Amino acid sequence: MPGKIFSQSSAGQLTSMEEAGNDSEKVLQKLLARHPDLLAGDQMNADEPRRWLLVTREMKVPAEEDGTGRWSLDHLFLDQDGIPTLVEVKKGTNTDVRRKVVGQMLDYAANAVAYWPVEEVRSAFEARCSRDNVDPGEELADVLGSGQEPEDF
Repeated sequence: MPGKIFSQSSAGQLTSMEEAGNDSEKVLQKLLARHPDLLAGDQMNADEPRRWLLVTREMKVPAEEDGTGRWSLDHLFLDQDGIPTLVEVKKGTNTDVRRKVVGQMLDYAANAVAYWPVEEVRSAFEARCSRDNVDPGEELADVLGSGQEPEDF
């Protein structure tokens, strides 16, 4: 039996939060884009939790050098060390989740390493910031924290 999660108001009132399914992967995709801390950065390293920079949603993944993009990754994040995190959202009821999605992610990761030039990742980040009307320098500074230079990132 799973445990309950509660929300506490400023007045100390507890409200039980009920689990509810969702009919759309897009809802979680939008939430992840707005709230990258939904990713388990603190579970990876409690002393230095990962901080996430959303590069873009729907990042094209080529299958060959100078390719236009065979696949489209739901989210590309970078952590404060510049390590990419590839996120693909699937509904829990999707029966392909167990095998096909693992293979899909391995394809994405292998091809991303081989065929994503840094300039393309940077360009995708700047384009996303422009669409979202945010300053890319400020977004990067928030993730890097003090003592880390954007040029080194």
